[in-house]
Amino acid sequence: MSHLFSEFTLTSPRGPLTLANRGVVAPMCQYSADHGQATDWHLMHWGNMLNSGAALFIIEATAVTARGRITPYCLGLWDDATAAALSDTLHRARRLAPQVPVCIQLAHAGRKASSASPWQGGQLVDAAQGGWHPEAPSAVPHLAQETPPEAIDAQGLEDIKQAFVKAAERADAMGIEAIELHGAHGYLLHQFLSPLSNVRTDGYGGNFDGRTRFPMEVFQAVRAVYKGALGMRLSATDWVEGGWTPEETADFSLRLKLAGADFVHISSGGVSSQQKIAIGPEYQVPFAKLVKQKAQLPTITVGLITEPQQAEDIVARGDADLVALARAFLYKPRWMWEAAAALQGTVQASPQYWRCMPREAQTIFGTVRIGQR
Repeated sequence: MSHLFSEFTLTSPRGPLTLANRGVVAPMCQYSADHGQATDWHLMHWGNMLNSGAALFIIEATAVTARGRITPYCLGLWDDATAAALSDTLHRARRLAPQVPVCIQLAHAGRKASSASPWQGGQLVDAAQGGWHPEAPSAVPHLAQETPPEAIDAQGLEDIKQAFVKAAERADAMGIEAIELHGAHGYLLHQFLSPLSNVRTDGYGGNFDGRTRFPMEVFQAVRAVYKGALGMRLSATDWVEGGWTPEETADFSLRLKLAGADFVHISSGGVSSQQKIAIGPEYQVPFAKLVKQKAQLPTITVGLITEPQQAEDIVARGDADLVALARAFLYKPRWMWEAAAALQGTVQASPQYWRCMPREAQTIFGTVRIGQR
């Protein structure tokens, strides 16, 4: 039996969340919202990903405040209007797709907010062009030529923490089964973790305990109100000398476990323009393996995993419990179908698609054969 196509269960205060296989659609920003509100683009994209065959679909980085958006076009969940648009769009997508659990990534961009979309250059946008002044742990810009962000004061920290809580409550109300807090890729929670971006001299900076304090407070506040599966995405390394390290990631993951985390999702980089990434196939898998071994917490790995056998071997070796793909699913939305055909697994799919598979792969949809009447 295929390891990639074996079931996996995430436990949570609400009870077990059983995933049909080990494949995950990683969160991918679409930069297609209207004032934070989900649009028809999201309806099309989500319906597509829910039919991918993956056992868990993670909605893109979703801002908990308007100021916390990466771009003016990012998805949000900070008020009634954004919640209504997201809920309506998600429910429409789910009605027309297999019953796949959904996770949402709640995020605040910190000093990387007010940026242009990638296809518009990705640089900071000033107020004259519709941007705003970003906020961050410290008044340290991401790039030297940028205007420094505003350092967040004590009241600002409390406001942001409560914004995460409110967003989690909204996600819960619309039936989302899991939440992932975004602590990676150089966004706000990662900015607190890294000594490259956090030079505070109060209790939220300095040593490991200080730098992990605010991300932990946010996690604990969300855990108090959300009983579904809850985890955090972490950049395991900044890829810069003197930055956040894999060992710190493992230590922090263990603390998250003790605080009630149900999983961690291990990526890397994003906090510094000086990063030197040793990129290659499965380049982040060793970080996930380290975290899983130390924290003994369900772990998702991601990054340049493109072939079914790669994913199969990662799970078989025990390097990670779940394997996430991002751009591979954009290029091949049915990647898990191909993996099922190669590894003799099964997937869920809408019946309208049952007749599409080549004859040699006609049994991947459970017990239903393509063309059967």
